[in-house]
Amino acid sequence: MRTIRSLKVSTLILFSLSGAVAQTPTARIVGSANAFLATLDQKQRESVLFAFDDEQQRARWSNLPAPIVSRAGLTLGELSAPQRAAALSLMSSVLSQKGFEKVQQIMEADEALKTNQGGPAKGKGGGKGGGKGGGGAMFGKDIYYISILGTPSPTNPWMLQFGGHHLALNITIAGARGILTPSLTGAQPAVYTVNGKTIRPLAGESDKALALLNALDENQRKQAILSFRVSDLVLGPGQDGKTIQPEGLKASSMNEKERAMLLDVIAEWAGIVHDTAATARMAELKADLDNTWFAWSGPTTATAGSGITAYYRIQGPHLVIEYAPQQMGGDPSMHIHAMYRDPTNDYGRKPAAK
Repeated sequence: MRTIRSLKVSTLILFSLSGAVAQTPTARIVGSANAFLATLDQKQRESVLFAFDDEQQRARWSNLPAPIVSRAGLTLGELSAPQRAAALSLMSSVLSQKGFEKVQQIMEADEALKTNQGGPAKGKGGGKGGGKGGGGAMFGKDIYYISILGTPSPTNPWMLQFGGHHLALNITIAGARGILTPSLTGAQPAVYTVNGKTIRPLAGESDKALALLNALDENQRKQAILSFRVSDLVLGPGQDGKTIQPEGLKASSMNEKERAMLLDVIAEWAGIVHDTAATARMAELKADLDNTWFAWSGPTTATAGSGITAYYRIQGPHLVIEYAPQQMGGDPSMHIHAMYRDPTNDYGRKPAAK
């Protein structure tokens, strides 16, 4: 009986270990990608799949609505309910819980924008590079595109793209690594209500940065606050490969509390990807902290419950973050563009080169 019991225990342990291996983040992501692809017919698969080195497809992202800058792939609106569920399950697997919630809130904001605009407003034209988008509905959750570059693999690099108005995620999966740059997050409206609950998709990005600015002493603030106004993203869509000089206050001039606050702001972007990849990314950025800069341009106060109206930038050896309220008409705090890049590894070029 002891032998049989020992055998059962050993079998259970082996089964548990094999199950643990199968449930690594990368295996889960690859499984979700293949499950999504399995729901598609041949024509849909041809629309959603691209070569990993397709530079034209890589660059098909923007903060603008799809009718203005066209994407390629499949929209959520083109998918059946099971296909849509599989697509969102894939997104959930590649993002952290907080990151997936943020993405859903950005999409809900676009749905609120559609409602406030009086229904499915129509757009004109279409961007270069093919794809859909010319003359369709301007806003809403149905107009977010999904595409896959390369073949989902646990070892070889491949990319998942997801985005539309105010959202562009370019996620390279390379083994255990999940590389989320370049990615754009935004919101319009940046504050809205669902079932009586106030939603602010970019609340952390705004509130934590303002808290950091307020924690600085007078001399530090003089260094951090720029003498000129920056009103929009410097390294936004279409600016791949461009570099800028660091400005503002260097983190080596911050105390430990301020440095921790800076890392907390950075985590609002780095923490969007799944937890294993986010932990590795934060370790890299923490190692760079002495050479990371914080710069602020614009008003230094904000109305309680709403976002800042100032631009800020965080820049290090492997990082550029920009937060840019839009200044053209209306309340800038209600219309946000934000950018997350690693100029040394956008689109996962480092692992792809190996």
